[in-house]
Amino acid sequence: MTDSKFKNVAFFDPEDIMQVKYEMLRSVKKDDTGIQQASKNFGFSRITFYKTDKAFNENGLAGLLPQKKGPQRAHKLSGEVMEFVKELIEKKPGIKSDSIREKINERFDLTVHKRSIERAIARSKKKHPET
Repeated sequence: MTDSKFKNVAFFDPEDIMQVKYEMLRSVKKDDTGIQQASKNFGFSRITFYKTDKAFNENGLAGLLPQKKGPQRAHKLSGEVMEFVKELIEKKPGIKSDSIREKINERFDLTVHKRSIERAIARSKKKHPET
């Protein structure tokens, strides 16, 4: 980052990505800095500038907050797959997650990490505790 504000003024924190992105947008809109130059000054690509601008226009400051990457839930473990897992566990209570993983792959042609299966089973137990 080469923007002078973040080097000379204590208020500006170069580690605060939200503030850096906001100042990049502000420099284009208020200071008439070109997009390419502003992106360079603040250490972002032009593509990131456009994505940041869109997120800010759609969501305000909240759009500048970093977002979690990747799926936020076990998207491969649908209800049908979890029902199959439940049946496997009922038939063989001590079954290992590696065995469950293999059977899911055979039946549904899905590759699922064993930790995903273990977490899904744990969530299922929390939702439906045995009485």
